Amino acid sequence: MLKTRNGLEQGSVRNLLYFLCALPVWAITAGATETSRDPETGLESWQVETRGIQVRLTQISPDQARAFYQARGFTPEQAEEYASSCVFMTVVRNIGTLPIEHRLANWRYVAGDGKARALRSKAEWDATWVDRGVSEPARIAFAWAQFPATQTFHAGDWNQGMTTYQLPRGSRFNLIVNWRAGDAGRKTTLENVRCTDEIQ
Repeated sequence: MLKTRNGLEQGSVRNLLYFLCALPVWAITAGATETSRDPETGLESWQVETRGIQVRLTQISPDQARAFYQARGFTPEQAEEYASSCVFMTVVRNIGTLPIEHRLANWRYVAGDGKARALRSKAEWDATWVDRGVSEPARIAFAWAQFPATQTFHAGDWNQGMTTYQLPRGSRFNLIVNWRAGDAGRKTTLENVRCTDEIQ
């Protein structure tokens, strides 16, 4: 079976990922955040393209998150703990010529209080799942579906996975993405991103 660059079996999650990550038609202004809304689902996307990188966030509704993880062995209560977060499908592409070195630990999100917060890591989530008694196969499926913690993207490379933000539904925030290209540290911001509401 074909696998993505982070080892995720395409057949097991193809429907959700394809639906959430199908590229809309974008009118890109370099460095500016562009938004899009799926006319059928109402789910929104935010994208920025600048200095050799393209970053896109697409809302995942609470119902989608619940269904996705219950289908992979989570109990309704365990799945609800994840679905109660602000969840996005996240896609990063190297659209330049230099390799991009990515570390999710260097990303920050800033909501209305102005405080810069780190994203909750896969290791932190896994510790929670162990404490909640989530089975090992379900925890492995969870880890595969998250955006990788570190990766080097060569020209043309891309990857996708889920990221979470500890904010109430409907909240808005800016996402600050930090990466390295060659020897240079770089940064861009996706502005005014909105967590999905309960009902889509």
